[in-house]
Amino acid sequence: MDRVTPEQRSENMRRIRSQGMKPEITVRRLVHRMGFRYRLHRRELPGKPDLVFPGRRKIIFVHGCFWHQHPDPECPIAHKPRSNKAYWGPKFRRNVKRDAKNIELLHQQGWSVMVVWECEIKDSRALAKWLCDFLG
Repeated sequence: MDRVTPEQRSENMRRIRSQGMKPEITVRRLVHRMGFRYRLHRRELPGKPDLVFPGRRKIIFVHGCFWHQHPDPECPIAHKPRSNKAYWGPKFRRNVKRDAKNIELLHQQGWSVMVVWECEIKDSRALAKWLCDFLG
């Protein structure tokens, strides 16, 4: 069972934003410090990517481990709720399917795509190396 009332849960969910969250801001600051410049949330691209590097034809998505269901079994954030499984199961499957479709469409359009997971942001040195390797 859920620990909060449906009204409290609804209010909590309403407050969750899709852009400008801490993991995304962390990646943006790191990439900027590394000297790379980017565009944000290009609506004309599939999935409205978080960071777009038009000249390099590269895209970075910053995915929340919970919402996008990070497939790493060691990830402590990508849990499934114990309540309302009839809602959450299909919701997560749709999210994962949509993400895969958007990445495939971007590849077909000639973009290279990197997904940075929320749990990977804690190790900033490793993240900086991955980003540098990806962006060239």
